[in-house]
Amino acid sequence: MQHSFQYDKRKVLQALRYHFIQRPEIRVLIILVNVFAIVSAVLFYMQKIRPEPFLLGSLIWLLMVAAFWFILPNTIYRRSSTFKDRFIAFFGDQEMVLENERGYINWGWGKFSKWFESPHFFHL
Repeated sequence: MQHSFQYDKRKVLQALRYHFIQRPEIRVLIILVNVFAIVSAVLFYMQKIRPEPFLLGSLIWLLMVAAFWFILPNTIYRRSSTFKDRFIAFFGDQEMVLENERGYINWGWGKFSKWFESPHFFHL
């Protein structure tokens, strides 16, 4: 079986966002920053701390959202020529072949150890 495709920028950016959020180290970072922001908000509301830790937690949270949702996906999209190529994928019983104007690569099905699905993409 054969399938021809090329990437749509909006869909690629959304898939890159999913990719970053799926990373375990990013998830831990998000959880820690959220816990810090919530604890500092509660302590600020109870007037146990000054506003600086609360504002710092909010600033870190906003910077993290900007980095993972806007800056990193756009930077990777701009720097990678892969997303601008046209591809043909051949699917066989033993392997998958991915081809573009610059060449091709064979992947045996056993080489795929981890994958997840996001809207419009399978991340291998």
